[in-house]
Parts: sequence; C-alpha cells; structure tokens
Amino acid sequence: MRLPLTPKNEYIMKYADLAISDPSQLVYGVSPRPLKTRYGLNIGGGTIYPELNFTLPNMDIKPATLPEVYRHYRQIAEETLKRAAELEVPGVVLEFETLPPMTEHPEIGLEVVKILLDGIEKANSAYGLKAALRCTPNDNREFIRPPLMRSGRYWEAMLELFEKSAAAGAELLSIESVGGKELHDDALVNGDLRAVLFSLCVMGVRDMRFLWEHIVGIAGRHGVHAAGDTACGFGNTAMVLAERRMIPKVFASVVRAVSAVRSLVAYECGAVGPGKDCGYENPILKAITGFPMSMEGKTSACAHLSPVGNLAAATADLWSNESVQNIKLLGAMAPVCYMEQLAYDCRLMNQAAKDGPEDRARLIKWMVESDAALDPQALILAPENCISLAQAIVSEDSHYAAGISVARKAIGILRESHQQGRLRINEREAGWLDRMEDELDDMPESEDEFIDEMMEEVDLEKFTPQDYDLPVPAGAQVHHSHSEGSAPGCLGCGSH
Repeated sequence: MRLPLTPKNEYIMKYADLAISDPSQLVYGVSPRPLKTRYGLNIGGGTIYPELNFTLPNMDIKPATLPEVYRHYRQIAEETLKRAAELEVPGVVLEFETLPPMTEHPEIGLEVVKILLDGIEKANSAYGLKAALRCTPNDNREFIRPPLMRSGRYWEAMLELFEKSAAAGAELLSIESVGGKELHDDALVNGDLRAVLFSLCVMGVRDMRFLWEHIVGIAGRHGVHAAGDTACGFGNTAMVLAERRMIPKVFASVVRAVSAVRSLVAYECGAVGPGKDCGYENPILKAITGFPMSMEGKTSACAHLSPVGNLAAATADLWSNESVQNIKLLGAMAPVCYMEQLAYDCRLMNQAAKDGPEDRARLIKWMVESDAALDPQALILAPENCISLAQAIVSEDSHYAAGISVARKAIGILRESHQQGRLRINEREAGWLDRMEDELDDMPESEDEFIDEMMEEVDLEKFTPQDYDLPVPAGAQVHHSHSEGSAPGCLGCGSH
C-alpha cells in the first residue's frame, strides 16, 4: 500500500496492491475486511444478506403531505421487516435514499431516518431480527447551474443531513455523488473517451476527495461507518443509454471500468464499505480494497434494465434491488414483494456456500456464464476480468494514469474475448475498440498537460473550475450566474 494521502500528493493513488488477486476468491458473501454492525450483521463474513431499497409512490413532498410521507416509510419498515423475519433471513439492511426535498430540508430526511431506525429497533425486539440502516442523501449540488460543489445552501443542507442522521444512529453513510457530471453527460452522448477520462479521473477524483473527507469525518465523530459512493450517474447512465441503443455497449463497458478509479477515492479517504448497491464497479473495488460490497442485478428491474442480472450477484456481500415504489401489487406492497425476492435469492446463495466451496463456485460459474458472453457490459464484470482491471488501476501511481490503464485493459479484454468467440459484439460496434484505443494513444503523458489541453476545450460555463482545483486558462472570461434549475438526474436509478 502506498503512503497515506497528504495535501502534496492528494491525487496520487493510495492502493498499490490487491486485497484479492485470485478470481476464485472474489466471491459472494466473503470479503477480506468484513464489517460488523450494531445488531450483529457481519457483512462480508460468510453470509450474504438482502439490502432493500425503497421509495415513495409518485407524490409531492410539501408540508401538507408530510404526514402521508411519514406513513409510507413507517409502513415500509414495519411490513418489510416483518416479512424478513417470517422468512427467517439471517439479517437485512434497509437503504433510505432521500428524495431531493428531503436533503434540501434536512429535518424531513432526519424524520424518515428516525422512523426507519425505530422500525429496526422494534423488529429486533419483536423478532430478534438483525438489521441496519444505510442513509444515502441524494446529491443536490447539481440543482444550481452551474453547480456549486463546495459551498452554498445545497452543500450545507447535505452535510447537515449526514451529520444528524449519523448522530441519530444511521450506521452506513453513502451517496451517489455527481462531481464531474457537468461534462460527463455530453461525453457519453458524443462518445468522447477523453472527456470521460477528464470527468471521472480529474474532476470526479477531486470532488470525491473533498466530499469523502467530510463524510468520513462525520462517521468518525458518531461511531458509524462511511460506506461508499457509486458512479451511478456515470456508469449506470452509460449502461441505460447503451441498453436503449443510444451509445455503443463497448463504450459503456469502458466507461464502467474507468468509473472504478473515481469510486475508489472514497476508500482512499477512509470509507470501509459496504459499497453502495448501484455501483456496478464494486467488484473491481472489492478486489482492490477487500471491503464488502452491495450489488444489484435482476431485482433492480423496477428502476432500470441491465445486462448483468445474474452475474452481478457473483461477488456481492449484500444483494439489493434498487429503488422500488411503495405501491400495491397483487401479493403485497411492492417493497414487501422485493424483500421476499431478495430473501430467496440470498437463501439459495447461502445454501450453496454452506454446502461447500465447490458448490458455491459452481453457482457462481452459472451466474457468470449465463450473462457474460451475451453483452460486453456483463463480460467486463466477470470476476477474472475484475481482477485484471483492478490490477491495471493499482499498477499506476496517479488516478489519471490509472484511468488510461484500466481503459486500455478493458478494451483488450473485450477485443480478445470477441476474437476467441467468448463474447458477442455487434458488428457496428467492433470499430469502436480501435477508435477508443486511438484516443488513448493520443493522451498526454502527464495529468497537468492533459488538464491544460482540456481546459482550453471544455465549456467553462458548465462548471466551476475552482471547485475542482482547476486553473482557468489565461485570457478566459468566466462569468457564472448561478441559478436554480432542474438537474439531469441518473438514468441508472430511475431518477430523472
């Protein structure tokens, strides 16, 4: 492991070695550095647990509707935890992803946190159920255009919600942060790998460092866990656009690999997992850090479609579903139905593991092989490929170099697998492998040179350079008039 980060080397990679270097050890339910919770969950300690993610039905959040908002969350906690106990799950995590007004007005989000914690305590008393709460404030900073990433009312309100939720007892703190998204959405639509690298490995890394120093500090003050971030707004947006045939799948696959460089920064700052469910880059991070990770796949179809429905479970320590609305289905309320689905998935995986390493390995083989050959976005996340991608990242000493290295490795994996007949790539997309490789060949040697080039090219009206420690080119005139506006949201979690 490299030296701890200091102000002089804050953008230098911390990890130099892999925690898991053998693909056969990158398996569900087991992490080298498991995490124990207040009620006795041992995440990554051998058992895979369900993590239920839920949200409100379509409704306004305003003073007049708050009683109904709170009723929904009280119902979700009571009914889903009761069903978990009836199914004799060994433990469960509830994830509360706030909606924008709940972070903008922290008192609303905090009230929901208290309602869910009360439900967890009652379930433990009534059923002996082991449970924990993950609190994930949404990143409202992009609701000012251009975003203010290090100041302003949205930043202050978000920190307040983190602080008060941790003080109330929310054990796992996460976020889907958006630093770099100002340029990344256009980079995706334009198929611009250089801009992707700038957004994720320069802007994203800088924002992650600033943000996660605060989150880790809050967690430390209250004795809870800084869990992890997710590149949902980047990698999952790419995945959804690829599923809609708007961008090439091979391009989205490379974006996914590069996104791991950005998400790794949370752990460099002190996060300890479990990584958040919608971070499909999590198996790469697990190989690097050894911390447990949450994953989602087939049960996330309520929020987005994906090509990795089975494969995603192969390396998970928590198995999740993405946000499901609290609406009535024929069987029960939707969160209750999803709790049951997750519980049965985990029961099967735990039984295979209980029967022995060979049986778990066989189940993982089926999970991986049922998806990997059909889509480059699945193949790139097969355990053996995650190890290779992780090694490409830690072999470099800067995030910029790591982004280029892991992009090259991803292209190489896709090309070789296609040539060997182990991966099906649409003929229209095959040429993109050469195109991306050519872009990488033209990348500057140094990060400083790359920054100088990009700052001459990018639209400086779309972001605030000083919030990313980036220089404004000589002679450039930047007159920001920060204004309220709608944010692009994340296609990957159903948030628009």
